[in-house]
Amino acid sequence: MSDSKVRIDREGPLAILTVAAPPVNLFDRAMFDALLAALDELDADPPRALLLRAVGKVWTGGVDVHEFDGLTPQTGAQLWTDLFELIHRVEDLPYPTIFAAHGLCLTWGLELALGCDLLLAAESAKFGLVEIVVGLTPSMGGPQRLAERAGPARAREVIFTGELFTAATFEAWNVVNRVYPDAEFASEAEAFALRLANGPTKAHHATKQIIRMQIAGGARAADDITPQVSGELFATEDLKGAVQSFLTQGPGKATYEGR
Repeated sequence: MSDSKVRIDREGPLAILTVAAPPVNLFDRAMFDALLAALDELDADPPRALLLRAVGKVWTGGVDVHEFDGLTPQTGAQLWTDLFELIHRVEDLPYPTIFAAHGLCLTWGLELALGCDLLLAAESAKFGLVEIVVGLTPSMGGPQRLAERAGPARAREVIFTGELFTAATFEAWNVVNRVYPDAEFASEAEAFALRLANGPTKAHHATKQIIRMQIAGGARAADDITPQVSGELFATEDLKGAVQSFLTQGPGKATYEGR
């Protein structure tokens, strides 16, 4: 991509989306447009996994508050409607999405992270939904997605207090999946994401569909779609090849092409 706020790099089957808007990667309309353009690029040439990261001392310091100045209830509601397009498109990507958080990860950054499948954090990372400083509640899906992971009471605590929370605390609350030492964080996050990118991509998509249905409608609703979603995997080259690999070489020897 040519836009300086967001770039996409490739490492084999892995796409790496990097936010680069110094000094603190604030969110504004230009950032929103750049992220949507990045998703268009990924749709045109899909990877097998996506790693989202940012450059600088912090992942993001939050939103450029100028974006809120002068909004009315009607224009504010339209803003959030527009922003949900970004979150929903990330959630609907048919391959694993991994968010790598370092430094401060506030407001929109954390809400975007919660729209990803997995959240990795550097040891010193801190997280916050601090919208109360402008009399607002997080409105890019943060409350509901945080409640999915940590439970409603913890979500209320994070948002009502506007406090910052450590990577260790968020890991204990099931918000963060894994915490890595700061010095190795970038390499560990990329290696982890690359491992998923080299996996059975269509099976990963099936897993995402089943879990999303469980969140929306419960276990029985997920049961209802599993036969078709999982059954279709028997037509994939990855499953056929992995079965033969297992039968001839034993477990753990199969490689995958995402087909």
